Order: sequence, then structure tokens, then C-alpha cells
Amino acid sequence: MTPAESRALPAPHPEAAADSAELVSYRTPAGLFAGPPALAAPTTAPANPVAPAEPTAPAESETPAESETPANPVAPAGSETPAESAVPTRTRWRRWTRRRQHLAVGGLFLLAALWVTSRIWLDPSGRVASLYTGDPAQVQFFLAHSVRVVLHGEYPFYTEQFNYPDGVNLMANTAVLALGIPMVPVTLLFGPAVSFVVLVTLGLAGTAMAWYLMLSRHLVRTALAAAVGGWFCGFSPAMLSHASWHPNIISQFLLPFIVWRVLVLTRSGKPVRDGALLALLVTAQAFINEEILLFTALACGVFLLAVLAQEPARWRAAWRPLGVGVVTCALLAGALLAYPLYVQFAGPMAYHGLSDAVKDYGNDIAAFFAPGSPTLGGNQRANINLAPNYSEENAFFGWSLSMLAIGIVVWLRRELIVRALAVTGVFFAVLSLGERVSWWDRELITGPWQWLVHLPLLDAVVPTRFGLITSVVIGLLLALAVERAWALRPADRRTVRVLTAAGLAFALLPIAPMPLRMVSRPPVPDFITADRWRAYVGPDQTLVPIPVPSMGNTHGMRWAAATNLDFKIPGGYFLAPRNGNTGDAGRFGGRPSGVGQMLEEVATTGRTPKLDDRQRRRFTDELRHWRAAILVLPVRQQNAEPLRRTVEELVGPGRQELDVWVWDVRTLTDRSV
Repeated sequence: MTPAESRALPAPHPEAAADSAELVSYRTPAGLFAGPPALAAPTTAPANPVAPAEPTAPAESETPAESETPANPVAPAGSETPAESAVPTRTRWRRWTRRRQHLAVGGLFLLAALWVTSRIWLDPSGRVASLYTGDPAQVQFFLAHSVRVVLHGEYPFYTEQFNYPDGVNLMANTAVLALGIPMVPVTLLFGPAVSFVVLVTLGLAGTAMAWYLMLSRHLVRTALAAAVGGWFCGFSPAMLSHASWHPNIISQFLLPFIVWRVLVLTRSGKPVRDGALLALLVTAQAFINEEILLFTALACGVFLLAVLAQEPARWRAAWRPLGVGVVTCALLAGALLAYPLYVQFAGPMAYHGLSDAVKDYGNDIAAFFAPGSPTLGGNQRANINLAPNYSEENAFFGWSLSMLAIGIVVWLRRELIVRALAVTGVFFAVLSLGERVSWWDRELITGPWQWLVHLPLLDAVVPTRFGLITSVVIGLLLALAVERAWALRPADRRTVRVLTAAGLAFALLPIAPMPLRMVSRPPVPDFITADRWRAYVGPDQTLVPIPVPSMGNTHGMRWAAATNLDFKIPGGYFLAPRNGNTGDAGRFGGRPSGVGQMLEEVATTGRTPKLDDRQRRRFTDELRHWRAAILVLPVRQQNAEPLRRTVEELVGPGRQELDVWVWDVRTLTDRSV
């Protein structure tokens, strides 16, 4: 192949050639947007421009078949030459080769995801992330709720199966219906704990694969470039940080296609149809994670504004199809989501905004230069105070990758898409710092987030998570850098490729993913799995785990999830309005329970409090409010003996049944008695 051929743009994929309006890219950054041929002007050329082809005769390395291959693989009717007859065969072979590449890359991503989750796969029910065990229990509860939605037709957006009798607004709690409903067969066969780890595994691999497919079809033509970009988007330190706790956040496999469809609208010949397709993707993502959907919309908006600010002439060709498509998307998605959003913002147990502590969650500037905890070079202790907690390490690129990203922007600064990506990444990196900008936990200045935090929708955002957008931007920059390095002229190609590979290894090796840290957790009691509880608990009564379920004690939620929520429990870990008043600011957990807090303190400290008649009456009132049938304390619960003595002082002696202590309190809580 001649140097000119090595730089020639390939013909569009046969699938994409079906509709010229969908050719969002022709493997060039300029092709991402609508506009006249002048878009290929030098302003979009790389800093190291590709030299013109040397005057080498094409016949020296070009076969007759190649020289006669048309730009469009569909040949006109009429007589065929031997070269023309070879085109379909060559096209099929290239398509098969691409499919094998896709399968190989997908297999690599799946193996990487299995490596990351390997420790929890050893015992999905008995292992959990070493910190913040409440989030996995909450997700497993939501997965069990999806089973009830499918099998029993239960109302999907609200439930009283926990936090009884107030209930929980599931639309305001990311109930992952778009993930849980497809996982119903797995949940039924193997339980919600297995479904949880399946979602984490597929979330990482699926997100990486989705970005790879989008990049390989619409941004770069080198499989390696697309694979590098997809790898980082799926296995960045931020994604690994959330993997132990938040499958709804790492399941970003729809986002590349949402971004793609937005860019389609800038040059679409059928904006109504393309807007409708975008609306379907938006609706599906809303039932995975609305916050990530909001981030995607904001990122697309900032990116397009950055493009138009640099080249306003593009607006003339893009505004009409973009406007029609966005309006179509808003109308259709609004119609599909109108009722769920009404329940979320105005339904029972709806809340407005988050607590001040969560609003203040921001990244430390130093977090951008430290490797993430769940990576090869990560150090969990060293990262203390650089992020709100270990499940929110939304930057942590390491020094080497941060410097490489800056170097890529400087190298390719003449490309419009690189400049727009740089603006987008920096903008959201600054927002991720939160209300107070700090360096190694030392406050420097007030951040711009202070002026945005009270705006509608943004008042429910965790600002540190804006770093997820910066992670995607870096993934795209890596893909573009590899693509440009692989397209240089022969004199520089080998040197640049070696330097590129070395730079990638130097930057990515310190943040290579490692298996997530796991610890053992108590099994679900045999009393629950053997259905012995059914002899006590009626349909309008609750089983009260001891300690009472809360943000710090979620084992009772796992018990309920193991039965597909066949019994109700009080309390739990969720977001709800303060004091249970619909419309108030959100907090973690339901109405404060004085006795519940006391039992939690006993479970933590092992100290038995002194009780009086007033506390006994208060506990009895709470049991009646919960309509409790039995209290259940596992024999192997931490500080089980102090807890048992405390409960006996409150309601009298209990009895051991299988592996739990049981207190039958129906005579205390039945108002008719």
C-alpha cells in the first residue's frame, strides 16, 4: 500500500451508507458537524499536518482491483469487470474482519470486567465492598422490587415494602427499572446478589464496548484508537470507584449513542425521525440514572457551544435540524416520562434538593493528579480528604495521564474537536471542585458551583460527579491521539508509534484496574431463607430486624430482598424528605427513630443503656406505628448479646429459633387487642 493509500479515508460502512443524512462522520473530526466543504479547512488540521503523498506511481503497490474500487461499494447496473466483481467479496471479508475485531475487543473488555469483579464473584451473597455496604443492599432491594413489578404487577414508582408505613418514592431513588426488569430471570434463578454483580460486570464492559463501537464508526478509523478510548471510558478510575456500589452510575452504555444521535441532529435530513430515536434513548437512560442523563445533556450543550463559538458559520447549517430534532425529542420524551417525573417531584415522599453535606461534595484539585484507590498505583490512605469518600473518586487520573492529556491538547490544538473537548473537560473539572476549591484539603477560594447549586435540577446533583464527564473527554482525547499518531507519514510513523505506545503505558499503567476490595458479610439468616417468618408476619404487618434498618445497618434490606420483598420492614437506606414531609429537602432515611438510633448505638459500641418506662412506652408506640409482628436479631450479629438484653428490657424475653432471636410482639401492636 502506498503512503497515499495509508492516509486515504475508507468508504463509509455499508450500514451507514443506507442514509446519507446519518453520515455524521467520515472518520474526520470535521465530519461530526453540519456545514459546507470549507469545514475541512486548515483550522481543523492537526498541529503536525499530514504531508502530501510522494510522487510514487500508484501502480507500484496498487492492484487493478483496488484502483477501480468505487467510493460507494454498490456497483451500477450493467456489465461487470473482474475488478468490479471482486468488490462484494472484499467487502464481505472486511466486514468479517471488523466483526472479529469487535468480538476480540469485546472479549478483552469482558475479561477486564471479570478481573475487576473477581473477588465478589467468588461469593456474591457473602462478599461486599469493604466500605459503605448500604449501597449494594439498596440496589439488591431495587432488583427484588423489579421482580414484583413483573410477576405481581406491583406499582413500579413507589413502594411500602421498606420504610413502612410511609414508604419510599422509587423514582426519586434511582430504582434502576431499566436494568432490574431485564435482570428478573437472573434474580429469580440466582437471587439479587448475583444480579448485582452481573450488572457491575456488564456495566463496565458494556460501557467500554459502547464507546469503542461509537468511536470506531464515527470518530476514528483505527481499531486500536477506538479500543484505547473505549477502555478508558469504561475502566477509568472514576468508573472503578463507583463499581463497588453504584451499577446505575457505571451502566453508561447508552450514553455514546445519545451523544451520537445529538450530533446526527446537527446535519440530519430527517430531524423528526432522529429526534424520536433520541427520545427513546433518553427515556431508557432516565430509568437507569437521571443524573448521568443530565450530565450528558450538559456536556453535549457545552461541547456544541464550544464548537459554535470558534466557528459560528456552522450554526447556519445546524440550527434548523438541531432545533427540530431537539423539540421532537423533548415532546416525545416528555410525554413518555411525564407521569414518572410527576411522581418523582410531586408524588408521595418526594423531596426537593439534597442535604447541604451532599451539595458540598467536591473534588480536591490534588485529586486530579493522584491515582485512584482501586488501581495499580492507588493508595486508599493517601487519597483521604481528596474526595468525599472512596465511592466518589471521580477524578484521580494520576500525574502521568494528566500531563499526557495536556500534551495531547497542545499537540492537536489546531483541531476544532480537540479544542472543543478541552473546553468541555476543563469546564466540568472546575464544576466538580464544588463550592469550596481546595488543595490537599486546604481551602483556597470559593468555587463557581456556589452560584449554580440552587438552580432547579442542579440542586439534586452531587458536584464531584462532574468529574465523570472529564473522564470521558480524556478517553476521547486518547483515541484521537492514537489515531493521529498512526496516520503520520512513513518517515515519522515508527518513532511516533513507539513514543505513543510508551506514553500510553506510562500514563495508563499506574491507573490500571485492580480487583475491587471486598470483605465478608453475614449471611441471610436461615430463619428468613427457610420461610419460618411466614408463621408470624401477615400482609399488613412488618418484620423488624434488629438493629432497625438504616443507612449504616442494611442487613434487614438484604433479608427482604432474598425473599423478593415478601415481607415489609421499617426504616432502610434511601432518600426521603426530612421528617417524612413531602416536598422538604432530602435526607438519607425516613423519620428519625429514637429507639432505632439507640439500638444502632448498642450494635456499634456494645454498651447497654439504662432504660425507663418512658422509653418502653416510646418503643411500643413505634412498634405500633410500624405494625410490627416480630423482632428478629441474628445470633451472629455484632454485639448480639447486648442487643438481646436491651430488647428484652423493652418488650420482654424472646426465644431462639434456628439462627435468630425472635420476639413476637403482635399482642403489643394489635390495636384490637
